[in-house]
Amino acid sequence: MDSGHIKKISFAGLLITLGIIFGDIGTSPLYTFQTILKEGGSATEELVLGAISCVFWTLTLQTTFKYILITLQADNKGEGGIFSLYALVRRYGKKLMFPAMIGAGTLLADGIITPPISVTSAIEGLNGVKGLEGMIVPGNTLVMGLVMTILILLFIFQRFGAKVVGWSFGPIMFVWFLMLGCLGVNQIMHYPQIFKALSPVYGIKLLTVHPKGFWLLGAVFLCTTGAEALYSDLGHCGRRNIQVSWIFVKTTLVLNYLGQGAWVLLQHKENLGDINPFFQIVPHGYLLPCTLLATAATIIASQALISGSFTLISEAISLNFWPKVRVKYPTTVRGQIYIPSINWILCIGCILVVLYFKTSENMTAAYGFSITIAMLMTTVLVYYFMRYVKHWPLWLIIVIMCVFVTVESSFFITNAVKILKRLFFLVFEVGLIFTMYVWYRARKITNRFLSFGNIKEYLPLLDDLSKDEKTPKFATHAIFLTKAYNTYQIEDRIIYSIFSRKPKRADVYWFVHVERTDEPYTMEYTVEELKKDKVIRVEFRLGFRVQPRINLLMRKVVQEMVTNKELEMANPYPALAKHNLAADFVFVILETFLSSDNEFSATEGFLLNSYFFLKHLALSDDKSFGLDTSETRTEKIPMVVNPFSKMELKRTSFKIYE
Repeated sequence: MDSGHIKKISFAGLLITLGIIFGDIGTSPLYTFQTILKEGGSATEELVLGAISCVFWTLTLQTTFKYILITLQADNKGEGGIFSLYALVRRYGKKLMFPAMIGAGTLLADGIITPPISVTSAIEGLNGVKGLEGMIVPGNTLVMGLVMTILILLFIFQRFGAKVVGWSFGPIMFVWFLMLGCLGVNQIMHYPQIFKALSPVYGIKLLTVHPKGFWLLGAVFLCTTGAEALYSDLGHCGRRNIQVSWIFVKTTLVLNYLGQGAWVLLQHKENLGDINPFFQIVPHGYLLPCTLLATAATIIASQALISGSFTLISEAISLNFWPKVRVKYPTTVRGQIYIPSINWILCIGCILVVLYFKTSENMTAAYGFSITIAMLMTTVLVYYFMRYVKHWPLWLIIVIMCVFVTVESSFFITNAVKILKRLFFLVFEVGLIFTMYVWYRARKITNRFLSFGNIKEYLPLLDDLSKDEKTPKFATHAIFLTKAYNTYQIEDRIIYSIFSRKPKRADVYWFVHVERTDEPYTMEYTVEELKKDKVIRVEFRLGFRVQPRINLLMRKVVQEMVTNKELEMANPYPALAKHNLAADFVFVILETFLSSDNEFSATEGFLLNSYFFLKHLALSDDKSFGLDTSETRTEKIPMVVNPFSKMELKRTSFKIYE
């Protein structure tokens, strides 16, 4: 493992980790315990102790054991997330793109429900502030208006990047977690017997004896929903900082849950109505600042989740799972990106969630299903990581997988009953996964029908065309993007474009190939002269988190070649050369479209037609490769996958007229 990519442990690193990594899981006490009590019915001692026991052991087995101790080891040069994990293990299984796509799609769906749940839960806490009791009612117009205003401002702010306020995330979350712990301790002092709830006996008893026992796991699962996002944000802070700061985070979370449980038992009431224990353990005089702090914490949690969604889509584009869309870099911070289309899709989704569900209680009732699927998909990929990358003993892997699968399958079953309550999200999730599948499979099909020739056979022709002064010059330097991995291979369509369409005469022909590596930030290139000063191949090796700005990269290559006296850049036009003007470069993009001269099977036709429809909506190749449109020429090339094999055409006559 390259230590240069792993952030060292420091106070600043730990503080930043609190702000970036633990926002989602850190705001779960706002609604988790309340949801368990709601679904459990009567707030009996059996329910309270069993619920806290289940929460504690879920945080221990799922978050600590699976993610903090094991999954964080699956870092790809310091980067985490399901696509980083997929890039590490994809060579070990032909079908591993399926768990990667499903996991990514369901994790993205989490991006349209977590912000509304978190912010709504915090705003509803104002209901206990003196003077606001009648105004702040869950589900009323004022609450929904405040939530939507905060969310819209949050999404508008994304275009500027989080750098300007990023410094404050850590201190705010530190105060938030410290407050969680202090509030919990304050209640525990009145009822220290609550610590017995940490025994697994109470959790097992709840799941096996309570009338709703096992099905309460759907609500218990809310306490660990941020674990998957935690792994996705690994690259921002490093594994060591996350592991060390988790000790503090978990301690404060457990203390807060214990404090909520202690308060409930001290009330000696089995029916608490709509009361949220989290806000009840806050001293009344501190309720307003506590609610404001909770709102700030939920905004930070939402910000981290949105940024993670941008990163996920950026990786999906690089790994050919998603159509090319515009990616912007709002700041100079490494890895911080902004994708306008995804930003506004998430924004609209969040607003619709608020309008549809109205209250945090309704939202939590539909929450959890997506994340359980994402966690199961991560588990599949982690198996391959442990088995083939780390080479752990098989018996140990089997034991670990049994624990993961048992826990997550239980959560999946209990959350699956929510499917009818979450049909709203199902369309979104299916759409995301369908888009990834169509793009990935259709790209495989189209690449399969690319035909290549040996460029050595065409070197004399290129030389002759370049010297033929009777042919109008197309450009001094003509640059073609090629998919050929072999140095001496070239697509037939490129040769057709140069010679058979209007001949493209140039002084130098460049063939540029871009290879995506399984490492996140690789930036390397090689240069091969296939014919001295006439035909040059450049191969860029770029990490899956690097935006391919080919225009800028080519300038860098040319500058280095000129500096090393490997390339003469004098302008071939005498009138311009004497003024030291640089020679011209023209990029040629060959863009395919689905020819009507095809006959497909139903499945293949559906895939390809869907692919080209998505391609029409996606960013064009010149923009996706970062090419200056003033230096780019695009040619349309028909793609014939399955030409018509039977066409009965009968000639009825042939006449010649003098």
